[in-house]
Amino acid sequence: MRKRIQKSMMFILIAILVPIYLIMSVVVYQRNLKILEGEIKQEAAYIKRAVDLSGTEYLAQLDDVDQGTRVTLIASTGDVLYDSRNDGSTMENHKTRAEVQQALKNGTGEKIRMSDTVSKELYYYAVLLDDGNVLRVSKSMDSLMWTSLNILPVVIGIGIIGLVLAWFLAKWQTNRLMEPVIHLDLENPLDNVVYEEMTPPLLKAMDKQNKEKEAVANMRKEFSANVSHELKTPLTSISGYAEIMMNGLVRPEDIPRFSETIYKEARRLLTLIEDIIKISKLDDESVELEKEDVDLFELTREIVSRLSLTAAQRNIHMELTGESVKIHGIRQILDEMIYNITENAVKYNKENGNVTIWVGNTLEGPKVRVSDTGIGIPKEHQDRIFERFYRVDKSHSKERGGGTGLGLSIVKHGAILHGGAKVQVDSEYGKGTRMEIIFPEK
Repeated sequence: MRKRIQKSMMFILIAILVPIYLIMSVVVYQRNLKILEGEIKQEAAYIKRAVDLSGTEYLAQLDDVDQGTRVTLIASTGDVLYDSRNDGSTMENHKTRAEVQQALKNGTGEKIRMSDTVSKELYYYAVLLDDGNVLRVSKSMDSLMWTSLNILPVVIGIGIIGLVLAWFLAKWQTNRLMEPVIHLDLENPLDNVVYEEMTPPLLKAMDKQNKEKEAVANMRKEFSANVSHELKTPLTSISGYAEIMMNGLVRPEDIPRFSETIYKEARRLLTLIEDIIKISKLDDESVELEKEDVDLFELTREIVSRLSLTAAQRNIHMELTGESVKIHGIRQILDEMIYNITENAVKYNKENGNVTIWVGNTLEGPKVRVSDTGIGIPKEHQDRIFERFYRVDKSHSKERGGGTGLGLSIVKHGAILHGGAKVQVDSEYGKGTRMEIIFPEK
């Protein structure tokens, strides 16, 4: 960044010096042109006055006076009567020359053009004499160009000095500008005393990123602790019952009950491990399944059919309504999402309760809505139910078949995986819950 700032400052200086030189050249050229015009007009006035008083013989005396000035006497017919540089009798007719025509018509005339006689660009000034002839005085324009070129070394010298100074100033200024940036406290971005332009876009973003990293780190620690606890609980139970059976401390009639407990805890452990693998894959976005067109209504009907036996055991009535609506997604993940919220509606419902499911298209996009008449979720817990291993009431959870505490977390991550789908919760404690998964339009 330092080098870029220094190069930028040097480039700016060069970009300024070049136009300055061009402007100076034009100004000097125009200034010298005015001086040249004044000198020629003044000389022409002197020569005219002398010729009017002394006659054309006066011109012969000018041949060796000023080699830089060319004097020409032209008759009204255009014939060259005298030229200080050439033999006038050998020169072509000059009546068509612009400055001569202007002088014959208006008394004076002027023109800048390339001379065919001397092959140089000349400034011509013509004046009408009392005898009707035209006196023309001219000078080369080369001196003006040389004057402009003569200031080039001065400009180059100034430019070199300026570049050297600019390099040192740019280096000093760059170090001065970069000092607060180099010594930023990245751990506490908002505590830095730095340019106010950096605070909104950069430092606040860094502070937010640090907080997010800290939150992720805490979440990982909490996740690790929860995983350890959740794995330890069924393993302890399995190990305890197995040890009692191994030592022959169980009555034969209790072995089926002990075996059933070990089986249930093993199934719980297996389910937990499977859910942890699922959530880890969703975290890493390493789900390799391809997306396809999935009919949400048909998928939900299959899920209702799979849960119908569990619902029937508690006399819970399940009803599916709506219409066919397709989205482009991962069928297995969509199945997990809808299954989890529907299973919760059954699991945390009341005896003889109802679960109503609606699937269809809305202005917001395709939607799956699951409503139940269950125990509901207290307001203070509703913001945390999608956290991993979070349970509103562990006693109720255990009574109603346990659960890993990862179901709704899988729903949330599955929604993110499907283009930022939204999961909305509306619940009243003791009266029931309504959950909606809203998928974005294609």
